[in-house]
Amino acid sequence: MTIVILTRGKCGITKGISTYLISMATADLLVIVFSVILTTLGFKYFPVSFLFYTAVCSFHIIMGYAAIDCSVWLTIAFTIDRFVAICCHNLKARYCSARTAASVITIVWSVSILRNIPFYYKYQSLGTWGGVPWGCGIRPEFFILPGWLAFFWIHQLLNPLIPYLLILLFNALTIRHIVLANRARRGLRSPSNRDQRGDAEMVNRRKSIILLFVVSGSFILLWMTKVSVFLLMEITNVHLFRSYDHPVMIADISGTMLFYLSSCTNTALYALTQSKFREELKRALKYPFTLIRECTPTSK
Repeated sequence: MTIVILTRGKCGITKGISTYLISMATADLLVIVFSVILTTLGFKYFPVSFLFYTAVCSFHIIMGYAAIDCSVWLTIAFTIDRFVAICCHNLKARYCSARTAASVITIVWSVSILRNIPFYYKYQSLGTWGGVPWGCGIRPEFFILPGWLAFFWIHQLLNPLIPYLLILLFNALTIRHIVLANRARRGLRSPSNRDQRGDAEMVNRRKSIILLFVVSGSFILLWMTKVSVFLLMEITNVHLFRSYDHPVMIADISGTMLFYLSSCTNTALYALTQSKFREELKRALKYPFTLIRECTPTSK
């Protein structure tokens, strides 16, 4: 629904921002499909099905990894785009455009898929079923070969450690710029015109700033547990626990749940922060068939 509403272009945001939000919503949808529905729920409720063929389960596992990477790095790309728009006015006209957004999104999707292809060879069959390799078990060499260990660490650095630090960095720089800019503007304006609500430029920028902080803030909060548990395991060099009741295991599973949840929250966040998106969402819920008909191309 979010993808359809944003595609219609009636939410009062620029085409560049809309392009990023549509791509992020698409990536989030694929995370839900591949990582939650096919992998987590599929393996649990349909243990004896085509989903467990080795080729099939290896494919949707790597697509789940790729979708998570896309979701994370598109959030970074959106944060950088808004940082440039707010803090780097000389680059704004050249960088913050729909064309640049499309190029960045294409690069993110391509790199995310390519860099996760090795995960296809991480798994081996657990046996055969009807003469077809069945099951996805992790190869023992994944834990001991230097090449696999290096790949694992590069994967962990690229998602979520470096993205998490980049989100914190660019949001801190953006907040610092806004604070300094507001101080300068208050100093330049006359005492009779200090009501910020009447400042047209501030009103126009507020939506973009709120959207940026809500999206990136949600990412920071929902990924915090997973990042913290990962750092704790690596610092203490303890990765195996005897029971799922261990506090670290509970925190790790909760962190996984929360970062999957981060793929489901953006629609609610847009509705809370963007008035025109709320209007379009209400209209879509009230007249769903009208919305579908408007989004379907018709031939003359």
